[in-house]
Amino acid sequence: MQVKRLTRTALMLALIIVLSVLENMLPPLPALPPGVHLGLSNIVTMYALFVVDKKTAVVLNILKSFFVFLTRAAIAGALSFLGGMLSIFAIMLASRLFGKKVSYTALGVTGAVFHNIGQLIGITVILANPAAVGYLPVLIVSGVVMGSVTGTILNVVMPRLKTIETKNGN
Repeated sequence: MQVKRLTRTALMLALIIVLSVLENMLPPLPALPPGVHLGLSNIVTMYALFVVDKKTAVVLNILKSFFVFLTRAAIAGALSFLGGMLSIFAIMLASRLFGKKVSYTALGVTGAVFHNIGQLIGITVILANPAAVGYLPVLIVSGVVMGSVTGTILNVVMPRLKTIETKNGN
């Protein structure tokens, strides 16, 4: 059973890395503010949170942040970690408060907004400059838009992913 869990986690991490690399290969959209990304790899973390377990989602965030640290430097890795952890905890809280009444799209928005807030807190501390908080409205709007996209994608693929999990006896 341990090998199966490790294998599934490794496959999800590989998918996170592939989605991150693909997303970084996309040209920036002219209408997007600096630093705003779709966050496609967050779909995998949300899947882990809803289908696998909380511990796996946290481990994936840590490993993803380490990958970011290795490929984009320490500050990017730290911001990835902070944003990811706040996002996971916000999604868990929203799921607990609203139960089955809340959609994956709403949880995607919650996760994206809190991911951005976590990163903003991190950069504010790193820069020791509270002026960075002025970027908060941009980050909230972009979190709503990008979280809607990733949450909707998860909403579309989740039934199929759950079918695969059930067929494999998980």
